[in-house]
Amino acid sequence: MTSISRIAALVLLAVIVFATLSPIQLRPHLGDPNFERALAYVLFGIALGLGFPNRLAGTLGFVVVVAAALEFMQVFDPGRHARISDGSLKALAGILGVVVVHVGLQLASRYWPRRAALPAE
Repeated sequence: MTSISRIAALVLLAVIVFATLSPIQLRPHLGDPNFERALAYVLFGIALGLGFPNRLAGTLGFVVVVAAALEFMQVFDPGRHARISDGSLKALAGILGVVVVHVGLQLASRYWPRRAALPAE
């Protein structure tokens, strides 16, 4: 499952980069822009959390760096605008996705531990 999650994270990252840096008319529209941002980064965080379950600090840092870097890159695009509030929303949504997966995996391992393989007879 980690391989699929890692591929999903790469695909989501590509979609996020395209939507963030492409001209506004090429960007997909699902509704409220803040909802779109949050949804994209929550899904990205979930995919990273599932793809790298033992690297909590690294995945949290990566989500924040991606959100900050992409928001900063909008400064150089005349048709886009960089806002701290947008970057903060993106980073917090990504953090939420990673943390939800981390907590879920911790609870699952506590309440549904893997059973050791039975010895062969």
